Amino acid sequence: MKNNMRILGIDYGEARVGIAITDALNITAQGLETIQRNGTDKTILRRLDEIFKQYEVDTIVVGMPLNMNGTISQRAKITQEFIHKLKCEYNTMHIETIDERLTTVEANRTMNFLEINKNKKKNIVDTISAVYILEKYLNKLKNSLKKN
Repeated sequence: MKNNMRILGIDYGEARVGIAITDALNITAQGLETIQRNGTDKTILRRLDEIFKQYEVDTIVVGMPLNMNGTISQRAKITQEFIHKLKCEYNTMHIETIDERLTTVEANRTMNFLEINKNKKKNIVDTISAVYILEKYLNKLKNSLKKN
């Protein structure tokens, strides 16, 4: 595996999809953008194609919206369908999921702390959630390296 391969984080929502990406060394996660779904995944896949032309990505991490008790939610089933599309479209990439419970709560808390105006919040909450999903994944990787 080349060192400059990045990891992409996705917060897959009903209306909007937040995208985050690591730096070239996979140390930090930055918010990239929020994509409007417009009722179809085609828009997202088209935009991902453009992102993959711009950045070398070998891993996609998708937040899995489980219920608070850990069971599969209706939203999680829809997310699994989206992951299936990703696996068909990008079959050379490593695709993982990470528990995204409370990431939206954390994102809202961060925006409140930063006093971000309400109208802007709607457009960036998904991007910030994607950053949290990616950070959670990076921490999981660091912890597994420490154990070995």
